[in-house]
Amino acid sequence: MNAYLKAFGQEKKIPIISDEGLSFLLKEIKQHQVKSVLEIGTAIGYSAIMMSDYVDSIITLEKDETMVELANKHILKSNLESKIKVVHTDAILYKPKGLFDLIFIDGPKAQYEKYFNYFSPYLSNKGIIICDNLNFHHLDKNKVSKGTKRLIEKLESFKLFLMNQEAFETKFTDEGDGMSLTRRKDAIFNNHL
Repeated sequence: MNAYLKAFGQEKKIPIISDEGLSFLLKEIKQHQVKSVLEIGTAIGYSAIMMSDYVDSIITLEKDETMVELANKHILKSNLESKIKVVHTDAILYKPKGLFDLIFIDGPKAQYEKYFNYFSPYLSNKGIIICDNLNFHHLDKNKVSKGTKRLIEKLESFKLFLMNQEAFETKFTDEGDGMSLTRRKDAIFNNHL
């Protein structure tokens, strides 16, 4: 099923997490003993399904109705409907009912700062926030369209925003398409990046 999902995403040109990014994500889930996940950006359900072996519960938020249908189909085929809940919503309208050990931000890149501000209060004390695609394919912002340039600048601004958080500490890695790992400063931070 996992190989099928990966091939399906590539064939339909639906962005899914890279192998290297997934490896980093799963390593951190194990290292930080993550049990509950809030994922922003479901797409076809690939990353949620891949995380499901290591955690107890995943709530994943997706705005696009077609993606919600595809993700639910793949989750049902994998017999994971008791572990993964897909919520059809604009993430910023979702009101979590508890805390999460991992908040995985992989939705619309221009909204990352908004998502961080909105969801970080729902992070458990020793929890982590991981953001994907921070390098945006290593595109040169001087050789892309105006819209893509704005997006790259937003991501650069978001990285600075993360570095300047008083209550959080962030480490960056070039694994995958560039990822960040953020924890509360009052939690013990393992310098393993």
